[in-house]
Amino acid sequence: MTERRAAVHRVVIGDGLPRPGAGRLLAGEGRYLDDLSLPRMAHVCFVRSPVAHGVIRTVDRTQAAAMSGVVGIFDAGDLHGHYTPWAGLVTIMPGFQAPLQHPLAREIVRWQGEAVVAVVAETPAQAADAAAHVVLEIDEWPALTTGTQALSAGATAISAELGGNLAWRMAVENGGCAEAIAASETVVTEHLVFERQTAASLEPRGIVASFEKVGRRLTLHHSTQIPHAIRHLMAKHLGLSESQVRVIVPDVGGSFGLKGNLFPDEFAVAVLATILGRPLKFVADRRESFLADGHCRDHEVNVTLAVDEHGRFQALSVDGVCAIGPYSVYPKGGGVESLLLTGFVGAPYRIANYRADNKVAYVNKAMVTQTRGVGMPVACSVTEAIVDRAARAMGVDPLELRRRNLLPDDGYPTTGATGNVYTELSLQACLERLADRMQYTTLRARQKEARGRGVHRGIGLAMYVEGTAAAPALYGAGGVPISAQDAATLHFEPDGHVTCLCGITEQGQGGETAIQQIVAATLAIPLDHVHVVTGDTGATPYGAGTWASRSTSIAGEAALRAARRLRQILLDVAGAVTGQAAEDLDLADGGVIVRASAQPAIALDEIGRIMHFRGHELPRGFERMTIATGQFSLKDNLFLYNNGATGCHVEIDIDLGRVRVLDFWIVSDCGRIVNRKLVEGQLRGGVAQGIGAALYEQIRYDSCGRLQTCSFADYGVPRAVDLPDIVVDHVETPTRSTGLGAKGAGEAGIIGAAAAVMNAVNDALAPFGVRVNHQPFTPERILRALGRF
Repeated sequence: MTERRAAVHRVVIGDGLPRPGAGRLLAGEGRYLDDLSLPRMAHVCFVRSPVAHGVIRTVDRTQAAAMSGVVGIFDAGDLHGHYTPWAGLVTIMPGFQAPLQHPLAREIVRWQGEAVVAVVAETPAQAADAAAHVVLEIDEWPALTTGTQALSAGATAISAELGGNLAWRMAVENGGCAEAIAASETVVTEHLVFERQTAASLEPRGIVASFEKVGRRLTLHHSTQIPHAIRHLMAKHLGLSESQVRVIVPDVGGSFGLKGNLFPDEFAVAVLATILGRPLKFVADRRESFLADGHCRDHEVNVTLAVDEHGRFQALSVDGVCAIGPYSVYPKGGGVESLLLTGFVGAPYRIANYRADNKVAYVNKAMVTQTRGVGMPVACSVTEAIVDRAARAMGVDPLELRRRNLLPDDGYPTTGATGNVYTELSLQACLERLADRMQYTTLRARQKEARGRGVHRGIGLAMYVEGTAAAPALYGAGGVPISAQDAATLHFEPDGHVTCLCGITEQGQGGETAIQQIVAATLAIPLDHVHVVTGDTGATPYGAGTWASRSTSIAGEAALRAARRLRQILLDVAGAVTGQAAEDLDLADGGVIVRASAQPAIALDEIGRIMHFRGHELPRGFERMTIATGQFSLKDNLFLYNNGATGCHVEIDIDLGRVRVLDFWIVSDCGRIVNRKLVEGQLRGGVAQGIGAALYEQIRYDSCGRLQTCSFADYGVPRAVDLPDIVVDHVETPTRSTGLGAKGAGEAGIIGAAAAVMNAVNDALAPFGVRVNHQPFTPERILRALGRF
């Protein structure tokens, strides 16, 4: 083989290879859920509650039922007996209480947008027209719209069977927090508010359900992140076996965690399909997405930090309330935002004494789901806000105060203040790399010079630790039917190519490319000789899907193990065919070579033909296997922990209250990098979402629980012109928990970004003696802080 051919075909773990599947999507050849059309398919449109809280008096469907194309109109009573209800309970949260949920509201509506009636018609337009003629009579009740309000004395229980609106309370104390605060030189306190956000994925939620009554087989085409879990849940609540349910995930236009649960309206479509015996499709429109999608955040937090005379952190105290809607999202539960806030606040620092008292409250707003970062962006913002507050109170540079208190890079394993056991972090290295990339000292000098000219700029820093690739000890121990392991099965084809069946799903993050790269590099074959199949429970191994930054680190490890097994199989077959010892052979450039001389021994396509068609050429009794499977489950920790440092440089127009992000830097350590382009794309995308959270994004309700942000005209997201060039750098500290060494990277960007923006904004406002502590930091809130509004 020529040297040029070897260079072309060589695939290396770590290279920034382009995504082979991206060309198909860019050419318009993607196949998304709404592209699917099945014979006899009808369409579902939901009539949703116009009020946040009330009792359903009547449902008048007379006029709607007579309209053209209507197949049927269904309320909760029509679905009764065709399913079992559910509750979003997670048993690792002791004392968590959750009300039963149904696919359509029964008697009482508990948020504006809750589905009350399902209209089925031959076309989407006919379904929508008929839905507009269904008349709901609802006696409106007062709504509870904040967690503090819902937990106040005398507040009416949203679900009477619970006896109150407290879903869960997590109280933790490590050490003597009160005593340490009393004895400390400097004590600072902050009250922080984090408004609701939504995932705003390009493709809304959707599902197509088809039921064969004879064999009682349900096929779902579903825009989901967790196909095997959806199969399990559908089977459980529809009285089917898992073998009678198949979930197929087409191309998915983004998810960000939103599509990692089962929503009532999606389940209603499956129930209706079993009743009607014909395929049904539901795809939310954008207004429905704002009304009925899961939201995230919605926290109020009080935080106190105590620091001694040497600038060493002594104690951290946190009290918070998270409002999760009227139900606990299924199956992962609505308390995870609060759980991870409690577990990751203060994570980068040495803090001897820690206490937290965090509550989860039911309110009359849409449910809170596990959206990108899940509690960790709030934990980071709470931590980094109070660190900056302490630095200002002590007259110490924020960079220096962090240097004094970070967990040391040579001190692992170590147990953090909240009880997490950390290994292989690099917080100090990341901070120093960040300071270098920012040219921090020079930037401070430029800031001072600009202030002299009346230009108000701010510099913000934030350190983060992220828990990725959740282990069975999180959801498995909590009774949530999310697979505790992942697997990859490789089929060696007759032409020497490899088909990889994997339990992840692809929503645009590039997980399939990472799997391709791992397999191709291990087998020394071209990237396009590996075909990855995901998102079909009828074909792929049982897996957990894609969430919590787990695709590359967990499924990639399974693929690596499978590829190593297949590699040995191929070498054994090559040795049997050529009469050489397998240990004297190696794989290179799409074939087998003699290790000592690097001379070609046999091509892989020839091995494929022998294994599939000419087995008689192999020695008698030689077992030829064309399939290899690898499995992996994280066992030695709750997460794979990554870490990093972020920096932000902003300018504020103090007359208009507008913030412009001038520069942004992130230094990330996600362990061994498999594909540099994918990692940097994920980091930049996460940073963009974090900037959006800090400055633009806010789901707003009025005091009656009516949604005020029903479109992108009302809900701000960052545009390309609002974002700076995002400088990305890396520190690589491979985890020893896997052979691959990769940690997750998909959520790292969002965790520290909002915190860095917040600190930069407050740094710019410091000469005026004011701070903002209510995200997002809109012009109105900045002007109010300045006393100009």
